[in-house]
Formats: sequence, C-alpha cells, structure tokens
Amino acid sequence: MTDTTPHPIPAIATGHTAVITGAASGIGRAAALRLAGMGLKVVLADLPGEALEAAAAEAGRAAQGGAADIRAVPTDVSRFDNMDRLRQVAYEAFGAVHILMNNAGIGPNPGSTWRNLDGWHTILDVNLWGVINGVQAFVTAMLAQGTPGLVVNTGSKQGITTPPGNAAYNVSKAGVKAFTEALAHELRNTPGSRISAHLLIPGFTFTGLTKASERPPAAWTADQVVDFMLARVAEGDFYILCPDNDVARETDEKRMQWAIDDVIRNRPALSRWHPDFKDAFERFMRE
Repeated sequence: MTDTTPHPIPAIATGHTAVITGAASGIGRAAALRLAGMGLKVVLADLPGEALEAAAAEAGRAAQGGAADIRAVPTDVSRFDNMDRLRQVAYEAFGAVHILMNNAGIGPNPGSTWRNLDGWHTILDVNLWGVINGVQAFVTAMLAQGTPGLVVNTGSKQGITTPPGNAAYNVSKAGVKAFTEALAHELRNTPGSRISAHLLIPGFTFTGLTKASERPPAAWTADQVVDFMLARVAEGDFYILCPDNDVARETDEKRMQWAIDDVIRNRPALSRWHPDFKDAFERFMRE
C-alpha cells in the first residue's frame, strides 16, 4: 500500500526518484521498499542476479505506479563506467534524481595489514571507491536540477573506532566518513546547492552480510535502520549514529571518545585493546 503522506524531507516526495546501490538485500533493499511505498520512483542497483530481480519485483508491488516506477540495474559500484551508466538509466527513465544512497558494501575480511593485497583492493574498490564513484557520477547532474536532494553514504562504527582484526574494512569505512564530511561541507558552500549529504552509521544490523540464518537478539532489522535514518535526516543530522538492541548511543559515544582521546592524550594506537589500558578503559566506560 502506497503511503502518500507529506514527508518533512523535501527530497522525499511523490514522483521523486531515488537511486540506491546495494539494493538487493539488507539496508538497501529496505530503503528501496520504503521509498517506493512512499510514492517515489526507485532505481535499484546491485550485482546481477536473482536477489536484485526479487527486490525490484517487491518494490514494484509497493510502488504507486507499480513496476513502471521501478528499475533494476545490474551494477558493479567499483567501476565508474557502471555508475555512470546507472546515472544514464535513471535520468532516461525518470528525468531526475533526488536521492542517492551509496549503500553497497562488502563485509569485513580479517587479515594482516601486510598480507592479502588482493583482498585490500577488493574491499576498498567496493566500500570506498563505490561511494566516490557514485558521487562523481551523480552529484553534478543533481546540482544542475536545482531541486532538493539527499546523498546518504553508508559508513560504519568500525570506521570511527577502528577495532583490530579488520583493517581493510576499517580503512574503507574511515575513508567513507572523511569523504562524506568533505562532501557535506562542499555542498553546503556551493551556491545554489539544495543537496545535503549524510553519513549513515548502522549499529549491529541483520543484513545479507550477516552469516546467521536468524536475526540475533542484539541486532536491529534493516527496516529499523531505515526508520531511524529517515527520522534523523528529517531532523537535519549529518552523523546518523544508529543504536541497536545491545549497544545504546551513550556506549557508542564513550567508545568514540576514548578513540579520539588516544590522539589527544598521546596513548598507544588502539589503546582500548592494549593490556596496559584495559582497566582504565573499563573504568571510563563505568563512569
């Protein structure tokens, strides 16, 4: 059933268009279904296969105009030519793009900082370059429209606290954070721009990247993340820091504060996991 209730985010309006990468599963799929149900036309991008086609079919059932309001575009976000083609398809189909959600990503790949070079390239090409390619392909055209717009890039708490064991993933998501901060600043200072950028920072979420067959009690659903994202964008948040059923915002804030204090206090790198600081960190979290 289509929800045509006016939304407090100007970019989200009946007849507007959203492009979502990583739309075949998880948060991307939930966002595609939600926006289609709100009356938007949606372009779903992901690797080719049954999952993308199934997500597009479900979005078509939710959309106000049915399948005519939906496009499924097989896309490898790590390749700029694929993202440029995605832009062409979106504009040819619907004439404008009001929301760009650079959400495609691949999960952590445990490994050393000095081994598995191919794995490093794969993660950075998708998680970081996929976001950069999306912005490079779409934002110039979105600015030229002169209409309200949103760019939402999916980051990670691991890109802020950088826990040991998943260095390539952490680097990719830290890069997304830095890139999106720069994007938000540049859009804010571009004359005539009506586009805002936002960094989505999910908590523990049950998505296609999760290996478990059933949702763990601690995890949020992808729908909960999308609900939270829309509510916080409506409030103007840049950092959309999601809790989950196990970790409250206050806990995230303290962990992030400890991480930045490593720089300020000149502690060893990743002191949270350093045996000399174990007791101090535990006291800090209890305070």
